[in-house]
Amino acid sequence: MTTLDFTHDPATRSWVPDAGPDADFSLQNLPIAVFRRPGEAWRGGVAIGRHLIDLAALARRHEYNGAAQAATVAAAQPALNAYFALGRDAWRALRRQLFAMAAAGATPSQQDALRACLIPLADVELGLPSRIGDYTDFYTSIHHAINVGRAVNLPHDGVTPNFRWLPIAYHGRASSVVASGTPVRRPMGQMPGADGPVHGACARLDYELELGFFVGPGNALGERIGADEADARIAGYVLLNDWSARDIQFWEMAPLGPFNGKNFATSISPWVVSPDALEPYRLPFARPAGDPAPLPYLQSERILAAGALDITLDVLLHTARSEAPMPLTRTNFRHQYWTPAQMLVQHTVGGCNLQPGDLLGSGTISGPTPAEAGAIIELTKAGRVPLQLPNGEERRFLEDGDTVIFRGFCQRPGAARVGFGECRGTVLPAA
Repeated sequence: MTTLDFTHDPATRSWVPDAGPDADFSLQNLPIAVFRRPGEAWRGGVAIGRHLIDLAALARRHEYNGAAQAATVAAAQPALNAYFALGRDAWRALRRQLFAMAAAGATPSQQDALRACLIPLADVELGLPSRIGDYTDFYTSIHHAINVGRAVNLPHDGVTPNFRWLPIAYHGRASSVVASGTPVRRPMGQMPGADGPVHGACARLDYELELGFFVGPGNALGERIGADEADARIAGYVLLNDWSARDIQFWEMAPLGPFNGKNFATSISPWVVSPDALEPYRLPFARPAGDPAPLPYLQSERILAAGALDITLDVLLHTARSEAPMPLTRTNFRHQYWTPAQMLVQHTVGGCNLQPGDLLGSGTISGPTPAEAGAIIELTKAGRVPLQLPNGEERRFLEDGDTVIFRGFCQRPGAARVGFGECRGTVLPAA
């Protein structure tokens, strides 16, 4: 059950350079971000090829009316919260309007209008897409849970009795969510020592490969979002690195869960990929044979038919000594045990109110093979087996000067490529 229209046709070409069906920011993608040039105000923009459409400039031109114009005006603000609040019909109207203006069949006046609003991506700075009121991180990869559980000898192989019945989550820290490219300082904290707890710099710094998604229209306090409407409440997707100080985290998390081991930084990519752009890459949601079916409130026809997402995800490491980023992991979001829609449903099942621009993280994304691990704690078996890097270095955990890079894309025959860009962060020494 996917919703495809003319904006998904890979045969449609754009007159904008470098926006072909094999480009990350193809005509069929059109992700949105917040940007500025030196000395200018922040505002929304849409990527196409190696350019960005300045939505503030386009809004001032009044080239069209109705829902598309309302969405353009809302997205031209310094943050995308008002745009996210408009909902799916408005997001879709703007996407279709921009597609028509950028397609090879656009009229000369449409081309002239859009050309006047194009800015090279190399000339802009990208920021956080929204004012993030709240951030919630889930724990929804059964392969990650098993890998970590075995690495640190957790009971149940890391898969707690509730894992197969509900999307587990904790409330994170919104104030420390940062844009891709922001350096991450190694945290200080309390952790186990030889003769009792000690205070010092984290020695087991890790990354977590995740997919983030922004809330669109929210819900009132005391109400909940049903499974049949959850997809329509998701405004778009980003790459997310929920950095983890493993030594601090494992000491402090019992019995209330993560705290200082997780709240020092969460990095996200700037480009918000729309749900419509991902429609060609939806897959049926299925459980392994013998696993329980989710309870009815976590199920819908849409989730069963097209709840999973086929997104390829890469982790690369650029060290202070390496000439270029080195690949560590390639996996796919389709392996996740719970879908984004189910995470949203679970978040509101008790009446918790979500607001436009709130951020949810999927939890670490790991696949069924060792090469698909989404965190270094899995690759090194909690530091016991050092990871051998292509340039001769080795890592048990991250070192100062390391730059972690996430990349994501969707691609298959018969559909245009949809890229997510990059999420990156460099580790700085502890203060």
